[in-house]
Amino acid sequence: MPKILLIEDDVSFCKMLENFLVKKSYSVTTAFTVEEAKTKIKSQNFDLIITDLRLPDYDGIQLMSEFKSEYPTIPVILMTGYSDVNTAVKAIKNGAADYISKPFNPEEVLLVISNILQTPVVSSAINTIVTIPKFNKSPNEDVVLGISAASKKLAEYIQLVSPTDMSVLIIGESGTGKEVIAKSIHQNSPRKSNNFIAVDCGAIPKELAASEFFGHLKGSFTGAINDKIGCFEAANKGTLFLDEIGNLSYENQIQLLRALQERKIKPVGSNKEINVDIRIITATNEDLREAVKNGTFREDLYHRINEFSIQSPSLTERNGDLMIFADFFLGKANQQLNKNIIGFSPEVVAIFENYRWPGNLRELQNIIKRATLLSQGDFIEKNTLPLEVFQTENRTTGDFSLFENEKDAILNALEQAKNNRSEAAKLLKITRKTLYNKLKLHNID
Repeated sequence: MPKILLIEDDVSFCKMLENFLVKKSYSVTTAFTVEEAKTKIKSQNFDLIITDLRLPDYDGIQLMSEFKSEYPTIPVILMTGYSDVNTAVKAIKNGAADYISKPFNPEEVLLVISNILQTPVVSSAINTIVTIPKFNKSPNEDVVLGISAASKKLAEYIQLVSPTDMSVLIIGESGTGKEVIAKSIHQNSPRKSNNFIAVDCGAIPKELAASEFFGHLKGSFTGAINDKIGCFEAANKGTLFLDEIGNLSYENQIQLLRALQERKIKPVGSNKEINVDIRIITATNEDLREAVKNGTFREDLYHRINEFSIQSPSLTERNGDLMIFADFFLGKANQQLNKNIIGFSPEVVAIFENYRWPGNLRELQNIIKRATLLSQGDFIEKNTLPLEVFQTENRTTGDFSLFENEKDAILNALEQAKNNRSEAAKLLKITRKTLYNKLKLHNID
């Protein structure tokens, strides 16, 4: 299990990141000060150091230089919410190999960490600066809704609810783009010029939830070395997105309900109430109605956050959208990795069409980004794909659904359609472009 030293003076943010990394099978040791970090690195062996750029008692770049000098084989990741050219130049001069200015969500941070740990160290450590904004603010992203019936219904609901101030509950599997939906609602609302603040409720320790939501005053509890603004106050006049809200403890649910009812918050350690004007959007991948029945989720809170619900469809429900999203993610990967991949080979398209995509859009994006990095030619080939995409399960969605004897199914469909390829594609429940790729793959004239 890789061992990570995490240096961060913001206690609640540090705990959130620690919990996330532990869930992903990393061993994490935290330090809230540089002196504490220096003591721990002398007594333990670490595979990776993650440190905040701006610490109250030290400069992060200077600390990185010292660590690189004393422990040259340990890679260092610098975290910062302050992305500017001067910082990038200074970091590169001090040995950083890369500077990433675009904000990352936790999954992208995980990808950076795993890539660093899997990369052999040659002459010196690989140092990367990753920008991680507090409250996990979403970057501006183009929203691709697709052309399927499920995608069109989703677009209709977004357009319908965005201009209102209704609380929205987004329901869907992990990786279906619930935060992108929330961001789209915000961008199409009258609040779009104000903050969109996203919080992963699943990563908040219950004892620090009040501080994360409402902020705290310096000295209000152990480790509170500075005043902190909570996400409610940060989202004032804008939108607060609470992801995986079903993971909140019952006590935290009570605190949240009170704040939503009164639209007033009180930072930990303060006697002063602060008025907040926010729109609430929440998301979950579990059945909150069942949680209400089981007594693990408050019914009054459920009705408070569910004035309007939206189902975030899985990738398998978006029939016909797969390659639209694939092309979109390829464009993003080309831009991020400075590549110029044209598209996907027919073999890859066929593999994609037959894979179940349990991780939905997030899995598709990660696989395409990895494949883009590994590709040497103009097209993404199957040798750049991870093993899991080859472990397909049979699909039986209809008489002409594709399964292991795919070639026979295509020939059968063409016969039934009297060689009309458009009609055959409809029978097979695939796009005409996909059918042409499969005809080429199976050498069917």
